[in-house]
Amino acid sequence: MGNKKAIINGIIHTGDALLYDKVIVTENKKIIAIQDDIPINVDAIDLKGKHISSGLIDIQINGGYHYYFSKEINEASLEDITDACHDFGTLYFLPTLISSTKENILKAIDAVRGFQEKFPQSGALGMHLEGPFFNPEKRGAHNKDLVRRPTDKELEEIVKNGKGVIKVMTIAPEVFNDEQIRFLQENNIRLSAGHSNMSYEQAQYYFSKGIHLATHLYNAMSAFTHRAPGFVGATLAHDDVYTSIILDGHHCHYAAAQLAYRLKKEKLFLITDSTFLGRRQEHFEWDSFDATLKDNMYRNKEGNLAGAAISMVEAVKNAKQYLNISLEEAVKMATSIVAKAIEEDNSIGFIKESYPARFFVFDDELNNYSTIIL
Repeated sequence: MGNKKAIINGIIHTGDALLYDKVIVTENKKIIAIQDDIPINVDAIDLKGKHISSGLIDIQINGGYHYYFSKEINEASLEDITDACHDFGTLYFLPTLISSTKENILKAIDAVRGFQEKFPQSGALGMHLEGPFFNPEKRGAHNKDLVRRPTDKELEEIVKNGKGVIKVMTIAPEVFNDEQIRFLQENNIRLSAGHSNMSYEQAQYYFSKGIHLATHLYNAMSAFTHRAPGFVGATLAHDDVYTSIILDGHHCHYAAAQLAYRLKKEKLFLITDSTFLGRRQEHFEWDSFDATLKDNMYRNKEGNLAGAAISMVEAVKNAKQYLNISLEEAVKMATSIVAKAIEEDNSIGFIKESYPARFFVFDDELNNYSTIIL
């Protein structure tokens, strides 16, 4: 029978539509067909009426069960993140490095590159560099001594070493000059605006310059008011801008999330931004960064949010419940929309021919779930 498989009796979330009574045929780690009939002489995987989608995608995850990547910049930390992500249905992810020294940024780039080469089936898509080039007024829990303005020299070194590894870089555009932003874009780094105190007008300017992604809507952004719509208002108003959101009930009120969904629709997607997954770590300290688990999320000693504790499965459940949307739409917020936001939709996030045979399987309520990697 070889390695050809047929996945049967499932409700298929392709990323574009729902399919019933279809068969997913895979071979050599790829989807080779979606068809009506079960091929002869293949191993069949019976889903028994459950749902199936592409593996979930989290582009902002800080740690696994035990290790925090920005502290433990090594293979063990990345293995921990991989194991935890896979356990919660996330088969694609960007380990995230928060504001760090240049030396640690370069170390993280090397660690992620080596991990991808050694473990190509891990689902690590590269790295999300969140900081250190932020507006200090919106640094959140990031170390004030590490938050800084970019220099041409440092950016050139990061780009030279980070090509092919840094997939997303969260920046406060107002601390850059236009030439620096253009340099990053020309080197295929997907810029996401975040930790920024931009005005509405400034944000619209940078969106017009090709920044079409925003990091964790409502958090570490200049707020919306009726006379000064701010970075939040610009993000909500711009049709071409994708934005991530943390749906844990703490990082933003669910009513604010509902409003965002109504305005953004297919441009709003889910992240965890979790400090750790699984809520096994109750307290964590590292240099001037600290995080204590309280009320199912992490805060630092100053009372600022220090990362979430939710999984992508919880985020999808919360989207379905609190945004009052269908299961299909909630799943898209963790699969196909994410892939589009980071311009990886030609290779992940969908169940289509030639896409990877990496799947998330779940019941109607997302209480029972598993993964399939073929």
